[in-house]
Order: sequence, then structure tokens, then C-alpha cells
Amino acid sequence: MNVSRRIAEPLIALDAPIKCHIVGIGGPGMSAIARLLVEMGHSVTGSDVHESEVIDDLRQRGAQISIGHQESAVRSADVVTYSTAIPATNVELIEAQRIGLETRHRSGMLASLCAATRAVGVAGTHGKTTTTALITAMTTAGGLRPSSIIGAEVLGSNGNVHGDGPLLIIEADESDGTLDVLPLSCIVVTNIDIDHLDYFGTFEAIKTCFAESIGRTPGFVVLNADDAGSADIVKLLGNDSRITTFGWSENSTVRIISTQSRSNGTLIEVRIGDHTYSCSLSLRGEHNAMNFAAALAMSVQLGVKPDVACTAAASFRGVARRFTERGDFRGSLLIDDYAHLPAEISATIDAVRSHPALTGRVVAVFQPNRYHRIATMADSYADCFTHADRIVITDVYASGTQKIDGVTGELVVNAIRNAHHDADVVWAPSRADTVAAVESWIAPGDICVSMGCGDIESFPDDLRGVLQ
Repeated sequence: MNVSRRIAEPLIALDAPIKCHIVGIGGPGMSAIARLLVEMGHSVTGSDVHESEVIDDLRQRGAQISIGHQESAVRSADVVTYSTAIPATNVELIEAQRIGLETRHRSGMLASLCAATRAVGVAGTHGKTTTTALITAMTTAGGLRPSSIIGAEVLGSNGNVHGDGPLLIIEADESDGTLDVLPLSCIVVTNIDIDHLDYFGTFEAIKTCFAESIGRTPGFVVLNADDAGSADIVKLLGNDSRITTFGWSENSTVRIISTQSRSNGTLIEVRIGDHTYSCSLSLRGEHNAMNFAAALAMSVQLGVKPDVACTAAASFRGVARRFTERGDFRGSLLIDDYAHLPAEISATIDAVRSHPALTGRVVAVFQPNRYHRIATMADSYADCFTHADRIVITDVYASGTQKIDGVTGELVVNAIRNAHHDADVVWAPSRADTVAAVESWIAPGDICVSMGCGDIESFPDDLRGVLQ
């Protein structure tokens, strides 16, 4: 088990144009870096294994991208950037090292971008992407002209944006040590939960990572007043003038007063000081109320008026694969969601329960992700499906991790059955099994929510395929 933390690489100077080659440029995280570098006036080349709409967009912006990896692609670059998903055996990385080019892990290039801007990092176990996108929308409406690096597509917009101001809103991921090396000016920590034990080893090490990042941050810090994982940090820093808190707690700086599910989303009331503000979100679920409050807390600290921030949030359509409605099947609604940790799954199912389209039952389809996560955390999934009427568990999606003998999705099935003997839980190792388990059961008025961060995204289309 790897418990050594990432060490910061020397920063790349971005005050003059450079030529950066990005290996795996089509991925959401790497394409965001590419887009921002291009808009800053740098020259970007890249490679990936297949064409995509993202690559087409980058080409239109001026990036030169080849399909397939080849040694010659890096030879004119000043620096070569890669992510954790790129193996050390990649021919472009090997060639870059052979000829003495600077190479930087994605975290190193992000650190260089943060150092060249006023960077606001959004960290935490859950809710980073939505909160980052909301802060971007709020600060844009507030005239701060932010740039952003967001790890997924923002619906109804150009996604990651580049403004002409110094502000950078960046999703700061702790999973591979990126958070350890980012020189942030301000930070939001949405919550702290157990995950990525293959990297951190223990939950205490996870909390230490966030605490150290907060300690390095000179500017505003936004923390979750309701979150058990953040409680020690909130208590320790409670009198620090940098700190703003959010949540339902009476002591929260940005306090949620009420939430009400509506046909088009959620009505949220929040109090800041002596003033109460109402905002109609198109998002659903108590978890998104917390994401909104976190974004509002940071945006207000940055100088955005609360009513302006609320108006921006009201027109925010959300982020891809976050409670995305994917059409109907025999009179039932299909929803796709990125949820892959127990707290996220529970929150998503609760959001389904509040949906006005639900007049029947809830079927939850879950694709476990990463062998090492399921090996260490399978039992923690035992109670997060309790509000679903039928539970369908698929096999593990590797996400680049090595297969571990005996680790399958059936470990999650067994955890649920052991804790809830009457649960209707189906072990569906193949996609055909998964489709059959839903198709044979679902009825008009039901909602099927499929969850996970692997290829489960295509499940709604596969299910509808049985009608063709």
C-alpha cells in the first residue's frame, strides 16, 4: 500500500509562451489544462487513442492533436504533461525522458497554473465538480472574469472557461496527491470521507492532507459545519478570520434554513448574517443544497453579492453525469449519476425519492469501481441502498487498477444481504444480466437510477435497446 505523499515538482514558468505536449489530451482533466493553456497564449500539442468531440473542440481552438502515441510527437515540446492514467511505459514519456525534456505529472502543471493566477481550489471527497462549476458561474456573474478547470462537462455552457481576470477556480483532487502540491490562494473543503485508502493508507492520513492544504492557504477557507470528517478542523480553526462555514448548523456563516423539492428542482433558503436569500435551483437533493451553500460561501468572500450569486445559480443546469435524466423506458424515468461512494449513493437515492415523477418504485443499479477500493470498502456499501426497492449490483469496473483475485461486485451484494436480509438485491455480473434484472421488473411510474464512474453511463441506452 502506497502511503507516501506526492512531492511538489519545480514549477513551469508560464509568464512567457511555452510549447506543452499533453499525453491523453482527450480526458476531462487533461483537456481542461489544454484549453486553458491555449487561451493563455501557449502552444499546445497532444495525443490520445481515439477521436472525440473534446479533441475536435481543442483543434478548433488551435491545439495540434494526433491519434495514437508516437515518439516524434514530443520532440518539439518544452514540457510534456501526463496523468496518473498514463503508464510509465508510454512511448512519448520514454522519448521525452530520453532526450531530456521536462516532464510533469498533471498535478505539476496544475500547480504551475495555480502559481500564475489567484487560484481557488475546491477540495473534498464529494461534490467537488458541482461546487467548482457553481463558483465559476457565480463569480462570472459577479464580474470577476474567472478561468476554471473542472473535471466534467458543465451542461449548457462551454464547460471550463477562460476569463481575462487573474482568478482561477480549480477542482483540487486529493486522490493522487494533486491537492498536496497546489499553491492555492483560497480553498473550499466540501467534506471529508473515507476513500483512496490505496494512496493514503488511513482515514487519519486523508484528514491530514486536507488540514495541511488549509494550513498552506493564505486566503479564504470555506468548511462544512455539518460534516463529521471536517469537525476537528472546524473546531481547531473556529476563531481563524480566514474561515467561513456552511451548512444547516446554527453556527454556520452561510446557513441553510430550508429546502423544498419542486417540479423543476429545489427551492433553497439560506441566511447570511441578518439577511435571508431564496434561490431556485434546477438541481435536486440535499447534497446539492450543500454544494450550493459551499459555492455561495466562497463566492461571497470573493466579493460577489449574494443575490447575484443566487441568480447565477438559478440558471445553472448542472454537470454531466450528476443526476442526469436520460429519458424514459416503458413509462419509467431513467437517471444516470456519477455516485460511486456510499454517502454519494445514499444522497442520490434520497434525491430520487423526492422527484415528482416518482409514483412507483426505485431501482438502483450500481457499478462498483476500482478493485482496491472494493477490496477495502465493500462492507461500507451495506446500508447506502436502504431507500431503493430493488438493487442491482454489477461487476467491478477496473478504472486502470489491477484485478485482485476474489474481488468482484458480489462482495457488495453479500455486504447488503448480510445487513438487510429482506433486501431485493440482484447480482448481475454482465451488462446483459444488468439489463435483464431491470427490464423484467420495472413498471410505469418507477425510476431507475444507474450509478458509478465507469461505463455504466451507457446503461440507459442499453436498457432502451431491448425495445428495438
